[in-house]
Amino acid sequence: MILHELIDYETLRLIWWLLLGVILIAFATTGGFDLGVGTLLPFVARTDAERRVAINTIGATWEGNQVWLILGGGAIFAAWPPLYAVSFSGFYLAMFAILFALILRPVGFKYRSKRESVRWRNGWDWALFIGGFVPALIFGVAVGNVLQGVPFRFADDMRIFYEGSFFALLNPFALLCGLLSVAMLTMHGAAWLVLKASGPVAERARSYGSIAALAAIVLFAFGGVFLWIGVGGYRITSDISPIGPSNPLLKTVALEKGAWLANYTAHSWMIAAPVLGFAGAALAFIAMRARREVTTLLFSTVAILGIISTVGLSMFPFILPSSLDPRSGLTVWDASSSHMTLFIMLVVSAIFLPIICAYTAWVYKVLWGKVEEKSVTDKNSHAY
Repeated sequence: MILHELIDYETLRLIWWLLLGVILIAFATTGGFDLGVGTLLPFVARTDAERRVAINTIGATWEGNQVWLILGGGAIFAAWPPLYAVSFSGFYLAMFAILFALILRPVGFKYRSKRESVRWRNGWDWALFIGGFVPALIFGVAVGNVLQGVPFRFADDMRIFYEGSFFALLNPFALLCGLLSVAMLTMHGAAWLVLKASGPVAERARSYGSIAALAAIVLFAFGGVFLWIGVGGYRITSDISPIGPSNPLLKTVALEKGAWLANYTAHSWMIAAPVLGFAGAALAFIAMRARREVTTLLFSTVAILGIISTVGLSMFPFILPSSLDPRSGLTVWDASSSHMTLFIMLVVSAIFLPIICAYTAWVYKVLWGKVEEKSVTDKNSHAY
């Protein structure tokens, strides 16, 4: 037996779909509170010392959290080449905006305290806000467009044609998803500040985080209703083999209202995902008001898990539907790399993912504890 045949092709495709989801959730729960803290910075901190407290709650770990973003891009490139080709070319300007905003963060961290000028520091503080708010918004807008279908098609020779524009991405449902993403990550950032900061910063974070948690609940519910009534979903109308070739043009697809909700009828256990989304946000709100620090972050993480899982389970087996030519939509069964490639990548991931998780856990353990104002204002400290 050839080694890669130890796991059949269908199972490998499912495993990599699950791993992609795990990586996205891992980024949202680690890099997500970095984005949330940046978004909250102008609101929870009113003095220079308070802003430094907020910044230093993420200052020691934000770089390590970016590993999940890199892993996500790498996993898409290697496991789902057509998905990488369509999304990274079609969403080029959106990706550029995200990268520009993310680049502002390390520059802001490094340079804001280099001068005593109030104007200088305020400028970099707003740059950090942009570095948190803009990616959170655009990530959500991207998800909203994916749920509606992306305007691309494949020619018979598998050349990709994208016929959308950047401003077409800013449609009502996509903006709703963008606001949900901002609310979700703001709630998560507030939960992190409640845990890691002290004094007025933590108190204001608790207030704004409570508002964000309620906003996440309302927007998630509104998004579900919008998806049911106003957004068409996609359904495969022909036979498709889970072990077939990676050629999306071999199937037929229909656009139907409410099709994204069909999986919940066919597989009732999937309802656990939206339940976790609502319950996590509600419990995060309760924990914030009850001044529970660790449980607030835990419940906020559960909310992120539920909301992102809801999107993935609703769309399955689609990973990128096409609004221009529905049969060109990419699915788990017709957009992956080869059997051998997926197996080799799985072996590599089985070696390195535990190392990444163990190292990350060790770093957080070493750096555990609250950031105090006196520690960041100490002239001998290495704080930002």
